[in-house]
Amino acid sequence: MSAPLFPLFADLRDRRVLIVGGGAVAERKTDALLRAGARPRVGAPELTPRLQGWREEGRIDWIPGRFDAQWLSGAWLVVAATDDTAVNRAVAAAAEARHVLANVVDDAELSTFQVPAIVERGPLQIAISSGGGAPMLARHLRRQLETLLDDAWASLAELFTRKRQHIRQRFPQPAERRRFFERLLSGPLPRLFRQQQHTQAEQHFQAMLDGHAPSAHGSVAIVGAGPGDAGLLTLNALRAMNEADVILHDRLVSEDVLRLGRRDATYIEVGKSATGHSTRQDDIHALMLEHARAGKRVVRLKGGDPFVFGRGGEELEILRAHGISYEVVPGITAAVACAAYAGIPLTHRDHAQSVKLVTAHCKDSFDTLDWPSLAQERQTLAMYMGVAGLEGLRDRLVAHGRAPSTPFALIENGSRRDQRVVNGTLADLPETARFHQVRSPALLILGEVAALADTLHWFGAPPVGAPAHTHSRNLPAPTLQAA
Repeated sequence: MSAPLFPLFADLRDRRVLIVGGGAVAERKTDALLRAGARPRVGAPELTPRLQGWREEGRIDWIPGRFDAQWLSGAWLVVAATDDTAVNRAVAAAAEARHVLANVVDDAELSTFQVPAIVERGPLQIAISSGGGAPMLARHLRRQLETLLDDAWASLAELFTRKRQHIRQRFPQPAERRRFFERLLSGPLPRLFRQQQHTQAEQHFQAMLDGHAPSAHGSVAIVGAGPGDAGLLTLNALRAMNEADVILHDRLVSEDVLRLGRRDATYIEVGKSATGHSTRQDDIHALMLEHARAGKRVVRLKGGDPFVFGRGGEELEILRAHGISYEVVPGITAAVACAAYAGIPLTHRDHAQSVKLVTAHCKDSFDTLDWPSLAQERQTLAMYMGVAGLEGLRDRLVAHGRAPSTPFALIENGSRRDQRVVNGTLADLPETARFHQVRSPALLILGEVAALADTLHWFGAPPVGAPAHTHSRNLPAPTLQAA
């Protein structure tokens, strides 16, 4: 096993670095060096158009021709970025003789320094190296870290850099400073920067520095979990779930999504069901307030998007009324995700120029809907109603002018492993749903675009249609609509 590398961060501002090679790889290395403030000197017979542009702008120097050891004069580092093994070996040997650190791209044996994979958030940098032996592993880890570290880290690093001397004066002992930073980072400061509340963040920092710590109230993040596929969870949702002390989740949030949350968080199901046990909305409000007042970071995790039939607005009103800090992380709402996973475009130039999102779970809510508007053609209806009331829905739409032949798609468990799509026409909607025993969670898409599920489906099993014996019964005659 080779000896471990010694990690360091080099200050290359206004220092000369030689790059041997004028192709695409040399261009990438030069770009990184320019961002670090170095003075690149590129030696090569020819340059890429971008390198040539930098030369014309005076940002780099160009030495035309083949490598000569004299090119290393005055260089602090050298990068060999050619596809000629003999040239790369000559660069490495010349650098070794002059005690200049060299990186030979894709050749760890010839290199005396490696360029790590970098995660950068303002002045904060994380360098990842495999010692040159497994660069793809370092890149993979970098991608994972990119998803976990948001831009708030850049603001934190800039603040701590500006206030470094003040912090050292206030807390001269390292142990005191460590405890101070732990309190800052576990409190609301990162969240305030995430929410672009920079003035409040600075005020909170100063209060903590002065020893006037605010009360230890926690916070609540209202987070959309999407329709079920964990891959549709947003990065902000994943970060919130990994920071949470308590996660209050709906019944329909999938196990795949819940497994991505913080392992030692407290998970409390607060789901609602039309047929089984339900948690009252007032009880959910009480749980949010209880845990936030205890100083906990609470995630209220909702299926889909919290602001689309998710009562997210009601919960924010309660939090605001009681002085609890909050943030909202949108999710992919079921209409968008389930339709996409069924191969149904909600809008289509030839079929639908508008979309309406509708919910109706009981007779009273049915009576409040604008049926003449919902029955118009060339629009898509996305009905968040599961499988309840399909007969009443069909009758009202047909009575107000929607054609009985209008296609529909019922998407059961949309985006999940057991997704099922049932399609047919409006005339036979309730009978088809009963025949296939469609169960909640299910979303109804009604409109001409629903027929595209037959040809555009790509996820899970193909759609299933109405049974052969199903036929339209006598439906109410459509009413004439005023022009």
